[in-house]
Amino acid sequence: MASLLRATATWGLIPWRGYCSRQGKLSKDFVEALKAVVGNSHVSTAAAVLQQHGHDESVHRCQPPDAVVWPQNVEHVSRLAALCYSQSVPIIPFGTGTGLEGGVCAVQGGVCINLTHMDRILALNAEDFSVVVEPGVTRKALNIYLRDSGLWFPVDPGADASLCGMAATAASGTNAVRYGTIRDNVLNLEVVLPGGQLLHTAGQGRHFRVQAAVDTTIHILQAAVPVARIEFLDEVMIDACNRHSNLNCTVAPTLFLEFHGSEQALAEQLQRAEEITKCNGALHFSWAKEAEKRNQLWAARHNAWYAALALRPGCKGYSTDVCVPISRLPEILVQTKEDLQASGLTGAMVGHVGDGNFHCILVVDPEDAEELHRAETFAHQLGRRALALHGTCTGEHGIGLGKRQLLQEEVGTVGIEIMRQLKATLDPRGLMNPGKVL
Repeated sequence: MASLLRATATWGLIPWRGYCSRQGKLSKDFVEALKAVVGNSHVSTAAAVLQQHGHDESVHRCQPPDAVVWPQNVEHVSRLAALCYSQSVPIIPFGTGTGLEGGVCAVQGGVCINLTHMDRILALNAEDFSVVVEPGVTRKALNIYLRDSGLWFPVDPGADASLCGMAATAASGTNAVRYGTIRDNVLNLEVVLPGGQLLHTAGQGRHFRVQAAVDTTIHILQAAVPVARIEFLDEVMIDACNRHSNLNCTVAPTLFLEFHGSEQALAEQLQRAEEITKCNGALHFSWAKEAEKRNQLWAARHNAWYAALALRPGCKGYSTDVCVPISRLPEILVQTKEDLQASGLTGAMVGHVGDGNFHCILVVDPEDAEELHRAETFAHQLGRRALALHGTCTGEHGIGLGKRQLLQEEVGTVGIEIMRQLKATLDPRGLMNPGKVL
């Protein structure tokens, strides 16, 4: 399953200066400032505690911090980071201490931020295959929580590591071949930057026959039917594909599904998929086993852009690219359909609904300024609706020139500033594809 990890990450090892006493330890006033943030009982300078937090499971020698703090929430982490950074105090995050590369060693002393008290599971969205967790949650604790939902978190590095630690080290494990590494299972991170600012790496977020089609998608995924591809085409698009690619599909919202496996496995998958589609009110279920027929269907899907353009010869295509949690897909598809009809624009809808991504392909006359303005207004309204549903303005097409404003709304001022800093570091003269994205 995909997981949405709500983590607070603190980084940076900076030479100490004004926070030290003459003995090279944290000053009493600074320790009191730490206690003012998290409470007296959540700060320790005891030698045994410092030793415990100065090493992991690796061969690297113990290098203890000068203090250990246990924040209880993101606000605590933010205030601690701001306090330490303002006084040039090194910050070392600590999960379960099961690392193997000395990542928790306090090589310049400083404050160790132990995240184990932030171990709540905040939200489970079974229909979207996502869960929001605090950084101290361990993989085993998460799977115990998920046990009755029919879902599981597959990344297994061996140790019962914290999810924040797994994200920090790009954990892999025994299930990586089929289910991917931690990189493939994290949708978003809430990061605390050195100065205490909060950054969400993916933004703060993500009834007619469309409902039946998307419900079918969700139920097939939840039933663990190993479908290889799921594509959605609305009735306008399927009609356009019929004409452009010489198909004879029923003109109705349609799902294209592809399955891989042995003959026996395929028979089981088809039977289960057909049962699910019929339960959701499908009008018709058919399949193509011959390579020629399969290729014809997917060629038609791949040529959907040109099929849509053929609805108005001589005009140009204007594509949207929003992506939302799967459970919100029916809602946004219906709203988009209504908006499209109200706009008077010519357009069709197609989507990679297995991950909540869909496109509305508008066919417009670029020389008609009023029509082009309507198309842009429609696209920006759709992008903002996706953001309101915790989605993104771009599932796969990127930002380019057309979505720069939406990007600012999605990632916020802090996110844009971090991107500008990265751009300036890698391209200080601003010559690499200038004018795009930022």
